[in-house]
Amino acid sequence: MTAISPLSRLRPQQPSPTGLGFVIVGPAELPRVEAESLRLQALLTQAGHRVTLRLAPRSGWGEGQFHPAGGSADIVVVLGGDGSILRTARWMGYEQVPVLGFNLGTLGFLADSSIDEAEAALADIASGGFRLVDHLMFETEVIRDGVTIHRELGLNETSILAGPPFSMIPICLFVDGEIATTYRSDGLIVSTPVGSTAYNLSAGGPIVRKDLDAFVFTPLNPHTLTNRTVVDSATRGYELLVPRPNEGSACVVDGRLITSLVAGDRVQIRRAVPRFTLIETRPHSYYRTLRDKLQWGGGIHGAGSRAPSGGGPTNGGAA
Repeated sequence: MTAISPLSRLRPQQPSPTGLGFVIVGPAELPRVEAESLRLQALLTQAGHRVTLRLAPRSGWGEGQFHPAGGSADIVVVLGGDGSILRTARWMGYEQVPVLGFNLGTLGFLADSSIDEAEAALADIASGGFRLVDHLMFETEVIRDGVTIHRELGLNETSILAGPPFSMIPICLFVDGEIATTYRSDGLIVSTPVGSTAYNLSAGGPIVRKDLDAFVFTPLNPHTLTNRTVVDSATRGYELLVPRPNEGSACVVDGRLITSLVAGDRVQIRRAVPRFTLIETRPHSYYRTLRDKLQWGGGIHGAGSRAPSGGGPTNGGAA
Protein backbone atom coordinates (compact mmCIF):
# COMPACT_ATOMS: atom_id res chain seq x y z
CA MET A 1 0.00 0.00 0.00
CA THR A 2 1.37 3.41 -0.95
CA ALA A 3 0.56 6.47 1.09
CA ILE A 4 0.45 10.03 -0.23
CA SER A 5 1.02 12.25 2.75
CA PRO A 6 -1.04 15.45 2.63
CA LEU A 7 1.84 17.18 4.43
CA SER A 8 4.47 16.27 1.83
CA ARG A 9 5.02 17.16 -1.83
CA LEU A 10 6.98 13.97 -2.36
CA ARG A 11 5.51 11.71 -5.07
CA PRO A 12 6.91 8.31 -6.11
CA GLN A 13 7.93 7.80 -9.73
CA GLN A 14 8.07 11.57 -10.21
CA PRO A 15 11.15 13.79 -10.08
CA SER A 16 11.13 15.66 -6.80
CA PRO A 17 10.65 19.44 -6.90
CA THR A 18 13.36 21.76 -5.67
CA GLY A 19 12.90 23.57 -2.40
CA LEU A 20 11.68 20.55 -0.46
CA GLY A 21 11.58 20.83 3.31
CA PHE A 22 13.91 18.36 5.02
CA VAL A 23 14.09 17.74 8.77
CA ILE A 24 17.16 15.83 9.94
CA VAL A 25 16.60 14.03 13.24
CA GLY A 26 19.02 12.11 15.40
CA PRO A 27 20.02 11.34 18.99
CA ALA A 28 22.61 13.92 19.99
CA GLU A 29 24.53 11.48 22.18
CA LEU A 30 25.12 8.96 19.37
CA PRO A 31 28.60 9.17 17.80
CA ARG A 32 28.70 10.49 14.21
CA VAL A 33 25.19 11.98 14.31
CA GLU A 34 26.28 15.62 14.37
CA ALA A 35 28.97 15.23 11.72
CA GLU A 36 26.71 13.25 9.37
CA SER A 37 23.78 15.62 9.84
CA LEU A 38 25.96 18.61 8.95
CA ARG A 39 27.25 16.78 5.88
CA LEU A 40 23.73 15.97 4.69
CA GLN A 41 22.59 19.50 5.47
CA ALA A 42 25.34 20.87 3.20
CA LEU A 43 24.41 18.49 0.37
CA LEU A 44 20.71 19.29 0.57
CA THR A 45 21.21 23.03 0.89
CA GLN A 46 23.46 23.00 -2.15
CA ALA A 47 20.66 21.22 -4.06
CA GLY A 48 18.25 24.04 -3.18
CA HIS A 49 16.31 22.41 -0.34
CA ARG A 50 15.37 23.80 3.07
CA VAL A 51 16.90 21.92 5.99
CA THR A 52 16.06 21.96 9.70
CA LEU A 53 18.21 20.07 12.20
CA ARG A 54 16.48 18.40 15.16
CA LEU A 55 19.29 16.78 17.13
CA ALA A 56 18.34 16.09 20.74
CA PRO A 57 19.00 13.59 23.52
CA ARG A 58 16.80 10.50 23.29
CA SER A 59 14.95 11.55 26.43
CA GLY A 60 14.05 14.90 24.86
CA TRP A 61 11.90 13.63 21.98
CA GLY A 62 8.37 14.60 22.92
CA GLU A 63 5.04 13.99 21.24
CA GLY A 64 3.72 16.44 18.66
CA GLN A 65 5.06 19.96 18.00
CA PHE A 66 7.57 18.42 15.62
CA HIS A 67 7.24 20.47 12.45
CA PRO A 68 9.44 23.54 11.95
CA ALA A 69 7.85 26.91 12.56
CA GLY A 70 7.18 28.89 9.39
CA GLY A 71 7.69 25.96 7.02
CA SER A 72 6.42 22.49 6.20
CA ALA A 73 8.38 19.23 6.19
CA ASP A 74 8.32 17.02 3.09
CA ILE A 75 10.91 14.44 4.20
CA VAL A 76 12.20 13.48 7.62
CA VAL A 77 15.71 12.01 7.59
CA VAL A 78 16.44 9.92 10.69
CA LEU A 79 20.03 9.19 11.67
CA GLY A 80 20.27 6.39 14.20
CA GLY A 81 18.57 3.04 14.49
CA ASP A 82 15.10 1.56 14.78
CA GLY A 83 14.63 3.15 18.20
CA SER A 84 15.27 6.56 16.70
CA ILE A 85 12.63 5.91 14.05
CA LEU A 86 10.08 4.84 16.68
CA ARG A 87 10.75 8.00 18.67
CA THR A 88 10.47 10.11 15.51
CA ALA A 89 7.09 8.58 14.67
CA ARG A 90 5.89 9.46 18.16
CA TRP A 91 7.39 12.96 17.87
CA MET A 92 5.48 13.62 14.64
CA GLY A 93 2.27 12.50 16.30
CA TYR A 94 -0.78 12.87 14.09
CA GLU A 95 1.09 14.80 11.38
CA GLN A 96 3.19 12.05 9.82
CA VAL A 97 5.68 12.83 7.05
CA PRO A 98 7.62 10.27 4.94
CA VAL A 99 10.76 9.03 6.72
CA LEU A 100 14.12 8.12 5.21
CA GLY A 101 16.22 6.24 7.74
CA PHE A 102 20.00 5.85 7.76
CA ASN A 103 21.29 3.27 10.19
CA LEU A 104 23.91 4.27 12.73
CA GLY A 105 22.75 1.70 15.26
CA THR A 106 22.94 -2.10 15.36
CA LEU A 107 20.18 -4.08 13.59
CA GLY A 108 18.52 -1.34 11.58
CA PHE A 109 15.44 -3.19 10.33
CA LEU A 110 13.42 -0.01 9.77
CA ALA A 111 16.46 2.16 9.14
CA ASP A 112 17.82 -0.34 6.65
CA SER A 113 20.02 2.01 4.59
CA SER A 114 23.63 2.57 5.52
CA ILE A 115 24.78 6.14 5.99
CA ASP A 116 27.27 5.39 3.21
CA GLU A 117 24.29 5.09 0.85
CA ALA A 118 23.01 8.58 1.65
CA GLU A 119 24.11 10.28 -1.57
CA ALA A 120 22.68 7.48 -3.74
CA ALA A 121 19.38 7.52 -1.81
CA LEU A 122 19.03 11.29 -2.16
CA ALA A 123 19.76 10.97 -5.89
CA ASP A 124 17.01 8.35 -6.18
CA ILE A 125 14.59 10.69 -4.42
CA ALA A 126 15.55 13.54 -6.75
CA SER A 127 14.90 11.37 -9.84
CA GLY A 128 11.72 9.73 -8.51
CA GLY A 129 13.29 6.29 -8.11
CA PHE A 130 11.69 5.44 -4.77
CA ARG A 131 8.59 3.98 -3.16
CA LEU A 132 6.43 5.24 -0.32
CA VAL A 133 5.30 2.33 1.86
CA ASP A 134 2.84 3.11 4.61
CA HIS A 135 2.40 1.18 7.83
CA LEU A 136 -0.33 0.70 10.37
CA MET A 137 -0.22 2.87 13.48
CA PHE A 138 -2.42 2.32 16.52
CA GLU A 139 -3.87 4.09 19.52
CA THR A 140 -3.70 2.58 22.99
CA GLU A 141 -6.11 3.91 25.60
CA VAL A 142 -5.96 2.88 29.26
CA ILE A 143 -9.32 3.24 31.05
CA ARG A 144 -9.66 3.11 34.83
CA ASP A 145 -13.05 3.38 36.57
CA GLY A 146 -14.59 4.65 33.34
CA VAL A 147 -12.02 7.44 32.87
CA THR A 148 -9.22 7.50 30.29
CA ILE A 149 -5.97 7.91 32.20
CA HIS A 150 -3.64 7.59 29.22
CA ARG A 151 -3.81 7.63 25.42
CA GLU A 152 -0.78 6.84 23.29
CA LEU A 153 -0.02 6.68 19.56
CA GLY A 154 2.26 3.78 18.63
CA LEU A 155 3.92 2.00 15.73
CA ASN A 156 5.36 -1.33 16.95
CA GLU A 157 3.38 -2.83 19.80
CA THR A 158 1.43 -2.55 23.01
CA SER A 159 2.57 -4.97 25.70
CA ILE A 160 0.87 -5.99 28.93
CA LEU A 161 3.62 -7.23 31.26
CA ALA A 162 2.92 -9.21 34.43
CA GLY A 163 5.91 -7.77 36.29
CA PRO A 164 6.88 -8.37 39.96
CA PRO A 165 6.31 -10.63 41.80
CA PHE A 166 6.64 -12.38 38.43
CA SER A 167 3.68 -14.70 38.61
CA MET A 168 1.31 -15.26 35.69
CA ILE A 169 -1.71 -13.01 35.35
CA PRO A 170 -5.02 -13.46 33.49
CA ILE A 171 -5.56 -11.13 30.52
CA CYS A 172 -9.02 -11.17 28.93
CA LEU A 173 -9.19 -10.34 25.22
CA PHE A 174 -12.39 -8.83 23.79
CA VAL A 175 -12.90 -8.41 20.04
CA ASP A 176 -15.60 -5.93 19.02
CA GLY A 177 -17.01 -6.21 22.55
CA GLU A 178 -17.16 -10.03 22.56
CA ILE A 179 -14.94 -12.11 24.83
CA ALA A 180 -12.48 -14.05 22.68
CA THR A 181 -10.19 -15.74 25.21
CA THR A 182 -8.40 -15.35 28.51
CA TYR A 183 -4.63 -15.63 28.45
CA ARG A 184 -2.84 -16.88 31.54
CA SER A 185 0.72 -15.88 30.93
CA ASP A 186 3.59 -13.55 31.77
CA GLY A 187 2.02 -10.97 29.50
CA LEU A 188 0.65 -10.30 26.05
CA ILE A 189 2.11 -8.49 23.03
CA VAL A 190 -0.28 -6.83 20.57
CA SER A 191 1.89 -6.03 17.58
CA THR A 192 1.49 -4.35 14.23
CA PRO A 193 3.07 -6.01 11.18
CA VAL A 194 5.96 -3.52 11.23
CA GLY A 195 6.47 -4.46 14.88
CA SER A 196 6.24 -8.19 14.19
CA THR A 197 10.03 -8.36 13.71
CA ALA A 198 10.67 -6.70 17.08
CA TYR A 199 9.48 -7.88 20.53
CA ASN A 200 6.88 -10.17 18.91
CA LEU A 201 9.54 -12.09 16.98
CA SER A 202 11.72 -12.46 20.08
CA ALA A 203 8.71 -13.96 21.89
CA GLY A 204 8.19 -16.57 19.16
CA GLY A 205 5.54 -14.73 17.16
CA PRO A 206 5.34 -14.75 13.36
CA ILE A 207 6.75 -12.32 10.83
CA VAL A 208 3.86 -10.51 9.14
CA ARG A 209 4.47 -8.48 6.00
CA LYS A 210 4.78 -4.93 7.22
CA ASP A 211 2.36 -3.24 4.80
CA LEU A 212 -0.63 -5.39 5.88
CA ASP A 213 -3.40 -4.06 8.12
CA ALA A 214 -3.51 -6.52 11.00
CA PHE A 215 -2.76 -6.99 14.67
CA VAL A 216 -0.69 -9.89 16.01
CA PHE A 217 -1.51 -11.26 19.49
CA THR A 218 1.38 -13.17 21.06
CA PRO A 219 1.20 -14.36 24.69
CA LEU A 220 4.39 -14.44 26.76
CA ASN A 221 5.06 -17.92 28.18
CA PRO A 222 1.40 -19.00 28.20
CA HIS A 223 0.36 -21.70 30.64
CA THR A 224 -1.92 -23.42 28.13
CA LEU A 225 -0.62 -25.14 24.99
CA THR A 226 -3.56 -23.90 22.95
CA ASN A 227 -2.69 -20.23 23.65
CA ARG A 228 -0.75 -19.43 20.50
CA THR A 229 -0.32 -16.37 18.34
CA VAL A 230 -3.43 -15.06 16.59
CA VAL A 231 -3.48 -12.61 13.68
CA ASP A 232 -6.65 -10.58 13.15
CA SER A 233 -7.85 -7.62 11.12
CA ALA A 234 -6.98 -4.08 12.17
CA THR A 235 -10.52 -3.01 11.29
CA ARG A 236 -11.77 -4.50 14.56
CA GLY A 237 -11.72 -2.99 18.03
CA TYR A 238 -9.73 -4.76 20.73
CA GLU A 239 -9.88 -4.49 24.50
CA LEU A 240 -7.74 -6.14 27.17
CA LEU A 241 -9.07 -6.52 30.69
CA VAL A 242 -6.63 -7.20 33.54
CA PRO A 243 -8.75 -8.45 36.47
CA ARG A 244 -5.90 -9.45 38.81
CA PRO A 245 -2.59 -7.78 37.97
CA ASN A 246 0.60 -8.12 39.97
CA GLU A 247 1.98 -5.20 41.93
CA GLY A 248 4.40 -4.48 39.09
CA SER A 249 2.07 -5.13 36.13
CA ALA A 250 2.32 -2.45 33.45
CA CYS A 251 1.26 -1.30 30.00
CA VAL A 252 4.18 -0.57 27.64
CA VAL A 253 3.93 1.02 24.17
CA ASP A 254 6.91 0.83 21.80
CA GLY A 255 9.23 0.08 24.68
CA ARG A 256 8.02 3.00 26.82
CA LEU A 257 6.34 2.44 30.16
CA ILE A 258 2.91 4.09 29.88
CA THR A 259 1.31 3.26 33.20
CA SER A 260 1.16 0.64 35.92
CA LEU A 261 -2.02 -1.42 36.01
CA VAL A 262 -4.51 -2.02 38.79
CA ALA A 263 -7.38 -4.49 39.03
CA GLY A 264 -10.11 -3.84 36.49
CA ASP A 265 -8.06 -1.64 34.13
CA ARG A 266 -9.11 -1.87 30.49
CA VAL A 267 -6.67 -1.33 27.64
CA GLN A 268 -8.26 -0.50 24.29
CA ILE A 269 -6.27 -0.86 21.07
CA ARG A 270 -7.48 0.34 17.69
CA ARG A 271 -6.15 1.39 14.31
CA ALA A 272 -5.08 5.04 14.24
CA VAL A 273 -5.95 7.50 11.48
CA PRO A 274 -2.35 8.53 10.62
CA ARG A 275 -0.07 6.12 8.78
CA PHE A 276 3.66 5.85 9.23
CA THR A 277 5.40 6.09 5.85
CA LEU A 278 8.88 4.86 4.99
CA ILE A 279 10.77 5.85 1.86
CA GLU A 280 12.28 2.82 0.12
CA THR A 281 14.93 3.49 -2.51
CA ARG A 282 15.79 1.15 -5.37
CA PRO A 283 18.27 -1.28 -3.78
CA HIS A 284 16.02 -1.99 -0.81
CA SER A 285 13.00 -4.28 -0.53
CA TYR A 286 11.09 -6.06 2.20
CA TYR A 287 12.47 -9.54 1.53
CA ARG A 288 16.01 -8.31 1.04
CA THR A 289 15.79 -6.69 4.47
CA LEU A 290 14.59 -9.98 5.99
CA ARG A 291 17.49 -11.83 4.41
CA ASP A 292 20.16 -9.28 5.27
CA LYS A 293 19.07 -8.14 8.73
CA LEU A 294 17.54 -11.31 10.19
CA GLN A 295 19.72 -13.82 8.33
CA TRP A 296 16.52 -15.30 6.93
CA GLY A 297 16.98 -18.17 4.51
CA GLY A 298 18.00 -21.24 6.48
CA GLY A 299 21.70 -20.44 6.46
CA ILE A 300 21.94 -20.69 2.66
CA HIS A 301 24.37 -18.08 1.40
CA GLY A 302 25.22 -17.03 -2.11
CA ALA A 303 21.78 -17.78 -3.58
CA GLY A 304 20.81 -15.57 -6.48
CA SER A 305 18.31 -12.77 -5.98
CA ARG A 306 16.20 -13.81 -8.98
CA ALA A 307 13.70 -16.65 -9.25
CA PRO A 308 14.92 -19.70 -11.22
CA SER A 309 13.97 -19.59 -14.90
CA GLY A 310 12.63 -23.14 -14.89
CA GLY A 311 9.39 -22.07 -13.27
CA GLY A 312 9.77 -24.06 -10.03
CA PRO A 313 11.98 -23.94 -6.97
CA THR A 314 15.39 -25.53 -7.03
CA ASN A 315 16.67 -27.86 -4.32
CA GLY A 316 16.98 -25.72 -1.21
CA GLY A 317 15.61 -22.69 -3.06
CA ALA A 318 15.87 -19.35 -1.31
CA ALA A 319 12.81 -17.94 0.38
